[in-house]
Amino acid sequence: MDNAADNKLHVRMFGGFSMTYNGVDIVDRLQGKSQFSLLMQVLIHNRKNGASRNFIIQTLFEDRDVEDVSHSIRNIVYSAKKKLRGFGLPDVPYITQKKNVYYWTDAIEVEEDCAVFEEHVTAARALEDKRERLAALIDAARLYTGKFLPNMERVVWINTEAGRIRALFRDCAGEACRLATELQYFRELSEISVYAASVDPFSEWEVYTVKALVALNKFDDAEAFYNKAVDSYILEFGSKSTEYVREVIKDMSVYMAYQHEDIEQIKTKLKEKEEPDRGGYYCTFPVFQELYRTVERVLARSGDHVFLMVCTIVDGKGNPMYEGSRLDELSERLADAIVRSVRHSDTVTKYGKGQYLVLLFDTTEENCQVVENRINRNFVIGRQRIGLDYSVSKVVMKS
Repeated sequence: MDNAADNKLHVRMFGGFSMTYNGVDIVDRLQGKSQFSLLMQVLIHNRKNGASRNFIIQTLFEDRDVEDVSHSIRNIVYSAKKKLRGFGLPDVPYITQKKNVYYWTDAIEVEEDCAVFEEHVTAARALEDKRERLAALIDAARLYTGKFLPNMERVVWINTEAGRIRALFRDCAGEACRLATELQYFRELSEISVYAASVDPFSEWEVYTVKALVALNKFDDAEAFYNKAVDSYILEFGSKSTEYVREVIKDMSVYMAYQHEDIEQIKTKLKEKEEPDRGGYYCTFPVFQELYRTVERVLARSGDHVFLMVCTIVDGKGNPMYEGSRLDELSERLADAIVRSVRHSDTVTKYGKGQYLVLLFDTTEENCQVVENRINRNFVIGRQRIGLDYSVSKVVMKS
């Protein structure tokens, strides 16, 4: 039905707050944090059981001292009724009070996006047929279009409700993903996981997307999506070595696969892009970690001497630097200095802000000191009270 003339009060609470009636914006020009908006939010969302006087006081005034709370509430309610009437709503008792509980009127039909979402989730879960339930779960999940009343975390009940509804969405979308996997409906799995990631970002929905794309034999799409997802997580969490980022990358990697090719094509894909001007091999921490574990396993056969070096930026007192824009700039310079100072066969990765790891192959502890001296020369810091701290340990065979 056309919202422009359906005599319903349409209320949006996902991704922001708005109210419209017969095509007229009621909360236009009015900030979502105004007392009028706060009163409407608490009454509309709790219209089934009402909102207690204390609940409304906490929402409207928080911890502020108000001389005459009863008078203030009466004024706010009176002003709200006047505004609603002025916006063209039917002249009915919009807000009623019974035994210190305030209710929104039943005389005006309300369609609230959050309530509609919850109703659809409940209905979907009641379906026994798996295919029907999957379709209904996907439809329900798509009704969640963003966080419940965002940027309102300071209001206790809103913060709590946002967490509850987000959990409900995750359960709904998660069940849809698991059911799609079970039924091998990989197109639906790709669609719902991509949508879930758009409204609930950085919650590992990308793992399902990679799985779906590979199952659909969309290998190039899977590779491109995988690389984009990895970059997004690194950008959001600030480090390739963050434990959560490592776990997400690991989970996505489980499902990564490529179409069948001959050995020469595979070798071409495996080869490093040539960078003749650079020295050591710079890689992400997960790649470095797997390489380290491989080295542990092969040392018994190769007989090589491999050392792990940790290089950390420190201040004038020898303490590690942890934060600051200056550290970010120094960290980038250190990465370049290390790569230029080690051999082509050595491997480098960033472990954290201002800290790098280096695997030095077929060398001695004395030669590690030579590498340290090279890094110091290439990491020019002028007269600033900044230095580098090194730790070196021999990699031993995995027991």
